[in-house]
Amino acid sequence: MPGAPDVRVSTADAAVLPTIGQTMDTCEQATPLRFRCNPAVQVQKVTSRRLLNAFVEFPWQIYANDPVWVPPLLHDVKEFLNPRKHPFYLHGEAAQFLAFRDGKPVGRILVSDDPPRVRETGENRGCFGMFESIDDPSVAWGLIEAASDWLRARGRSSMLGPIDYSNNYPCGLLVDGFQTPPRYMMNHHPPYYADLLTACGLEKAKDLYSWWFVDPNNILDKWRRLAERAARRDAVTVRSFRHNDFDNEVRRCQEVYHGVQKDSWAYTRLTEAEFRYMARRINQFGISDQVLFAEVGDKTVGFAITLPDINEAVKPLNGRLTRFGLPIGLIRLARGIRRIKTARMMVLCVLEDYRHRGIGELLVLNTLDYGKNTLCYTGAELGWTVEGNDAIDHVLERVGAQRYKTYRVYEKALT
Repeated sequence: MPGAPDVRVSTADAAVLPTIGQTMDTCEQATPLRFRCNPAVQVQKVTSRRLLNAFVEFPWQIYANDPVWVPPLLHDVKEFLNPRKHPFYLHGEAAQFLAFRDGKPVGRILVSDDPPRVRETGENRGCFGMFESIDDPSVAWGLIEAASDWLRARGRSSMLGPIDYSNNYPCGLLVDGFQTPPRYMMNHHPPYYADLLTACGLEKAKDLYSWWFVDPNNILDKWRRLAERAARRDAVTVRSFRHNDFDNEVRRCQEVYHGVQKDSWAYTRLTEAEFRYMARRINQFGISDQVLFAEVGDKTVGFAITLPDINEAVKPLNGRLTRFGLPIGLIRLARGIRRIKTARMMVLCVLEDYRHRGIGELLVLNTLDYGKNTLCYTGAELGWTVEGNDAIDHVLERVGAQRYKTYRVYEKALT
């Protein structure tokens, strides 16, 4: 396909492809299949650099004709999957599988297990993510069963997905809102994926919503006085992130984040290493005036993190930061970042004891005010919120957001 990465599977790789449901681990050999499958489809665990490249580059086959898809940076995807670089692997385990037909990749899946989370929550389940497949139920069946077998071998009784490691990373299958591009760290899928997953016996566990801010009716002006009144009533101050106190600022975020999220659906506690890993990545291109803290006295009671939508700058690169050994993509990325016109609010957290006081609205309004009037953004996404979280949804609706995308997380029993 024109412009796509070159994906090849060597004769040596193809010669050892096991049948569906088998993997390269001896403890997982000869697991019986639980569905009627196409014997022409073979599923193999990724165990070589060549297979990893095929896994990473496979989406170009699915989205070649999708005008809103944003090709991910190949470097970033490989780092995400690298056990030596990603902190998830300090406490968890994961594997990647590829489906082949006639030696050609036709699907992929990531499966992960987080034993500390299982012990902490008592929920005996793992996750699958990074699911991609041609429009063929037998391919999807093979991938889902390979992931299921891998988790069964580790004693898990159910599987959630799509979730890449945990709900702190990209998750959810897009089921509504296909016509607009995905924002930074958000998923994008073809419409037929939902039918593939339900045909594999997966059922809806929860929907996740993304929201869009455009301020069509000057909502900032309408809400500014109300927000300022709320701030005076509770002596709330809002300030920007202090880069010269980076470690302590990250610690404040971590304390509020875990205090807010601990009772959330499918909550997975970020380890210290994971939290700092994400903080360092955000710090690479974040804007301090778009990382806001709400404080009452010396206590941090809420924070919001909004980033430029890096996907705007990433999309033209077709996944590559270098060409012919030259940093051409890096140069284009730096230029593109300066021209970004939209943003993504990644996190909005307010401690429970300080909700319903206008603090969430104050954080959103300060973020929108700076984004619209200083950075000249034309729109922004907040994503995601969990189905049934009416408190935060009402906050977003009051400050002018519209729900515009739905992502679905599925569950499958493994017994």
